[in-house]
Amino acid sequence: MMSAGPHHQVPMTQAQINQQQEQQKAALHNAKLRSARPTDKSLPDGIEEACVDDGVVAVAYKKLRDLERRLDATMTRKRLDIVDTVSRNAKRYKTLRIWISNTVEDQFWQTNGLNVDSFDFSGNLESSYRVKIEGRLLDDEDEPEKEDEAKAGAEADGDKMETDSPAKTKAKPVSARPGQRSRFSHFFKALTVDFDRSKSGRPSNDPSVEWKKPDRTPAGSNLPAMADFDELTFKRNGDENTNITINLYRHEDPERFELSDELAEIVDMREATRQEAVMGLWEYIKLMSLQEDEEKRNFRCDDLLRNLIKKDAGYIPLLNEYITPHLKALPPVKLAYTIRVDQEFHKDPKPTIYDIRVAVDDPLRAKLAPFIYSTQYASMLKKVADIDKDLGVLAQAIATHKAKHTFLTSMCDDPVHFVRSWLSSQKRDLEVITGEATRGGGETATGDEWRKGGRDSIWNTPNARESINVLLAKQPGHR
Repeated sequence: MMSAGPHHQVPMTQAQINQQQEQQKAALHNAKLRSARPTDKSLPDGIEEACVDDGVVAVAYKKLRDLERRLDATMTRKRLDIVDTVSRNAKRYKTLRIWISNTVEDQFWQTNGLNVDSFDFSGNLESSYRVKIEGRLLDDEDEPEKEDEAKAGAEADGDKMETDSPAKTKAKPVSARPGQRSRFSHFFKALTVDFDRSKSGRPSNDPSVEWKKPDRTPAGSNLPAMADFDELTFKRNGDENTNITINLYRHEDPERFELSDELAEIVDMREATRQEAVMGLWEYIKLMSLQEDEEKRNFRCDDLLRNLIKKDAGYIPLLNEYITPHLKALPPVKLAYTIRVDQEFHKDPKPTIYDIRVAVDDPLRAKLAPFIYSTQYASMLKKVADIDKDLGVLAQAIATHKAKHTFLTSMCDDPVHFVRSWLSSQKRDLEVITGEATRGGGETATGDEWRKGGRDSIWNTPNARESINVLLAKQPGHR
């Protein structure tokens, strides 16, 4: 059993100590390299005079540096715009066209070899039908055609259901490839089929049809095969026309809800996500100036808010809880269809067509995402950093050579004056280093400029006046 007191650490071995020291030395060495690395990539002033091409390359380099600064600023701003666009869950609405059709098998009018007067019904044939529900997302170029057909259908019939005619047939768009966000099953989380009562008045014995989208597998992000399709088919036995209702339960991310009358009257929306409802309620509180002056987290309730939360005052951090009882799941999209098994209809069968408005991700978002999450971006930044290092080293070397060129040129033009000035400069530097300089620059007032008087002399300069005033202001014992 371990004691309750403090535990002593196990002493490190000599190998661990040596390893730790080596790591510290390596870190210190890398820090020195980073500090000694030149970062200034600008060329020294006057470099054009030292170039053999009259400074053409130097001028071009400075123009490129200016272009690089402006380009970096533009790219940074655009990248921030892309990040903002991708982070927003922008949606756009497109049209999902659904075809509903059915075929029949072994119906009475299809059994040509059966003689009803012979009372020979030994065949094991049983009448059946097969219903197919197929959906395609219309492309942008199909939208104008769809709108024109919808207007023509609205003038002829107020019902939303559209049926193809021989003179005007709607072509089906090409099926989506697996993995794309445009397949029929991606827009719905469940599908059910309700059968109507038979003509005899007895309840239909047809087993119910139900499909529910499975969850994604933990191992990957792809949907399973039974949740990634464009058409759904089911088969049932029957020899009479049957009315069915297809219920489609929408799948949206983030989930949208149907708002109650009390909440819809405040936010002016019948359908909204939870975030949109909270934001609409918050904007209403600000618009009506219902926040308390002393405590901004509290708000007063007017008649509309009182009907919503059943209180005279509310608390802004609880807005999410206030709206929860007023959110209901969206009702399913109901598609009516009549299963036809008669011979007259199947001489030239036509599908029943519905157009449904569905929300899809903004295609611009998918195109912009690679610019942010691309693995090549980090490697490209590393290459640019390496090039910047090389440019810094070259700029430092050019500055060193420019200083050497200036030194030698000045000595060549006037050797006597240059040597005298250089020795004077070195003398002042030495006095500053040894601490013998009286006024910080090592001047001893023994030069010719100090002997000269008059208004144009050095004694009439502001620096000389300031130095004299400082000297006179000192105490006699400290002069």
